[in-house]
Amino acid sequence: MFKKILIANRGEIACRVIKTARKMGIKTVAVYSDADKDALHVEMADEAVHIGPPAAAESYLVIEKIIDACKKTGAEAVHPGYGFLSERAAFCQALADNGIVFIGPNVRAIEAMGDKIESKKFANAAKVSTVPGYLGVIDDAAQAVKISDEIGYPVILKASAGGGGKGMRIAYSRDEVKEGFERSKSEAKSSFGDDRMFVEKFIVNPRHIEIQVLGDKHGNVIYLGERECSIQRRNQKVIEEAPSPLLDEATRRKMGEQAVALAKAVNYDSAGTVEFVAGQDRSFFFLEMNTRLQVEHPVTELITGIDLVEQMIRVAAGEPLSIKQNDVKLKGWAVESRIYAEDPTRNFLPSTGRLVKYRPPAEGHDDGVTVRNDTGVFEGGEISIYYDPMIAKLVTHAGDRLTAIDAQARALDAFYIDGIRHNIPFLASLMQHERWRSGALSTGFIAEEYPEGFAPLVAEGETAHVMAAVAAAVDHIANERKRQISGQMRTQRPVQFQRARTVHLGAQTFEIEIDTGDEAVLVRFPGGHAHRLESAWTPGQPVWDGEIDGEQIAVQVRPILNGYAIAHRGVSVDARVFTRAEGRLAALMPEKKGADTSKSLLCPMPGLVKAINVREGQDVKAGEPLCMVEAMKMENVLRAERDVTIKKINAKEGDSLAVDAVIMEFA
Repeated sequence: MFKKILIANRGEIACRVIKTARKMGIKTVAVYSDADKDALHVEMADEAVHIGPPAAAESYLVIEKIIDACKKTGAEAVHPGYGFLSERAAFCQALADNGIVFIGPNVRAIEAMGDKIESKKFANAAKVSTVPGYLGVIDDAAQAVKISDEIGYPVILKASAGGGGKGMRIAYSRDEVKEGFERSKSEAKSSFGDDRMFVEKFIVNPRHIEIQVLGDKHGNVIYLGERECSIQRRNQKVIEEAPSPLLDEATRRKMGEQAVALAKAVNYDSAGTVEFVAGQDRSFFFLEMNTRLQVEHPVTELITGIDLVEQMIRVAAGEPLSIKQNDVKLKGWAVESRIYAEDPTRNFLPSTGRLVKYRPPAEGHDDGVTVRNDTGVFEGGEISIYYDPMIAKLVTHAGDRLTAIDAQARALDAFYIDGIRHNIPFLASLMQHERWRSGALSTGFIAEEYPEGFAPLVAEGETAHVMAAVAAAVDHIANERKRQISGQMRTQRPVQFQRARTVHLGAQTFEIEIDTGDEAVLVRFPGGHAHRLESAWTPGQPVWDGEIDGEQIAVQVRPILNGYAIAHRGVSVDARVFTRAEGRLAALMPEKKGADTSKSLLCPMPGLVKAINVREGQDVKAGEPLCMVEAMKMENVLRAERDVTIKKINAKEGDSLAVDAVIMEFA
């Protein structure tokens, strides 16, 4: 077994590999760019080597720098994680040439399966069912249009070396092919250093289902069940689960056996994933094979009990698989949510900055439910513009699907982040969505269910009562503490006493009475409706975690003027808590209005101006592109929302802008 390995990656996956290596008694080496000098993976590793500037093309993607770091530290093997160099055959070969072991598949497997175009050809030759498409490299947009016309719309444009949804566009017309081809090609070049593109038919109402395979260097290959990854946005996975609610045992076995046959054909000898696009009738077509560890591997680990990183390390060291196909048993259900630094209310545009507060839910196993949080950040750390916006992967496991979903919802409610925008409100609301809960999924789920993007949910019904009750309870506890500190309560308080409060919850108003005693707070609403709240919450804690009427509930509470910003189940609202007299006066206060920005184009996220598409004085029609801003390796085209005339342009190509910076003004 190896004594020391280097992780050629960063963030969450680097931390994940370090944890398993530490468990196995293997020392670890981290590599880091200027932007990551204070990163968590650097802190966790036994050693760390600086490899260059923030841009991945000058640090994490430079093979020579990784090899040099191995030689400096004596690392015997390299785990590539995912992304970056993980599927680069040249990297695997360069390591071998220098006597360093690659913790991943052999070069031939990477070459045959890691390239989307070549893998399609290989799968066709191996009689694997594939999606109709053009399997050659496309030179330009004109050729892409011609091929798309022949295949029939819609089509999907893909970068041959792509992954993570980058370099990928769905096109429903010739114009969308023209524009999407150039954008995808550019993204592929900046993300992977390879701008080769291909086109295939886009299957309408599909599901994305993948099979986890595991092979060794002795000819053994097994499959570890499937994952469903149909909840996607911009072709990037958002929520994954295992197993899939679509498959029956016969289809699972058929897909698994086909995946194993494909892996055996290239002597696959590591963890890998064979991805399929599936119809609602359980028909399926080979999509691609990822010759690496997947982002969503934790859901498979939780339902099988198998540590995939450990298996990868053991296989790379030459050990045969100790697991046979008959040993693989799927137990329970696991759900994973990807926590991203992005603003769901601004069409999920990236958000960067400092994590002023980062308080994930407690990990562990309790009452049949497991909570796991894979992360690479820490409180006080910074989310950079240079890399993927993932903050963490929150995973829950339980005996059945709905219990795992409910556990995920509670964990999301307890996941507190402040300082940047994030997608937790969206994920929390999705956990309540009936279509998601029923398992009626497709890759178009988000586009279909949120056609206008995500708007914060409105507090109503029982949810509104819960939020108002928590706001009143925490305000009461905070005020009681203030009175004790100031000396206003020098005598023993009675066992029970009553307080009347007015709670303004957004546009709603609740007249509430509070009784306390017996380690609980009883909140009464008009008409006799009441809630019993029990919690060990103290002022200053960002999450109220306790029981309401016997049900375990978490509610986020952040102090604001005269109340608290409350978040629960995807609902975020300001709750103002007043005495009855204060409430009457507050109702008379005029509403403060924000500045009018209707005649300005604001930068929706921190990023780099890649292109200005208009000039001053130009008349622009609604829908036409105004400029393009790049952030976190994604190119975002900003379009006119209505017919406008460009009055003034305040930015130029190459400018680095902050969020809400004025890019241009309209007449």
